[in-house]
Amino acid sequence: MRINKFLAEQGISSRRGSDEIIAAGRVAINGKTARAGDDVSDSDVVTLDGKTLSHKVKFEYYLLNKPKGYLCTVSDDKGRKTVIDLLPEGAGRVFPVGRLDYDTEGMLLLTNDGDLAYRLTAPQSEIAKTYLVRVDGSVSDVQLNRLRAGVEIAPGVVTKKCKVTVTETNKKYTKLRVVLTEGKNREIRRMFEVVGKPVSFLKRLKIGELSLTGLDRGAIRRLTQEEVFYLKNL
Repeated sequence: MRINKFLAEQGISSRRGSDEIIAAGRVAINGKTARAGDDVSDSDVVTLDGKTLSHKVKFEYYLLNKPKGYLCTVSDDKGRKTVIDLLPEGAGRVFPVGRLDYDTEGMLLLTNDGDLAYRLTAPQSEIAKTYLVRVDGSVSDVQLNRLRAGVEIAPGVVTKKCKVTVTETNKKYTKLRVVLTEGKNREIRRMFEVVGKPVSFLKRLKIGELSLTGLDRGAIRRLTQEEVFYLKNL
């Protein structure tokens, strides 16, 4: 097993985050500083910051209705609140699957299952994620069609086609439902900025058909076996 996958299954971080930890020289295999691409077996002794990690892992899966004001990270060197602070007492070491902005609310999965996290976030998976978006004023058909067709959010970076539907509109604001199959950094906010409609509220409602129904803002619960099976087979 690759060392980054091993760390992900320990709930240390995602595979990408584990690569950064390895690059910082914090991980050792049998007393030797680990490098990206190293493999480990059950007989190897793996340490992180000098502490030995167990090879026995019990996967845990949580669904969080993330409120504003929390970072999607395991820890923060500035002491700011993270989604890990919302875990129930007795929860194991898990990490967030993907990220929601500090000011974005809604569905966030946390797990120590590195394989599932990778499948849910890999660009080639193209898993649909549904968002509620609110902007000030109205949105024209021209703006809607530009969003649906894909817009250039950075030089040479064009978003994929997506579904954008107006669900409520009046003189003060417009609410829209947006379904994406990719997850570029701050993608929705950047998309709407391009068409001149900065986002005033953003919430992720669904991953695939898994929804937040019945889960209050800031609440968290374990996924059922059926839900885990569903996500693994998306």
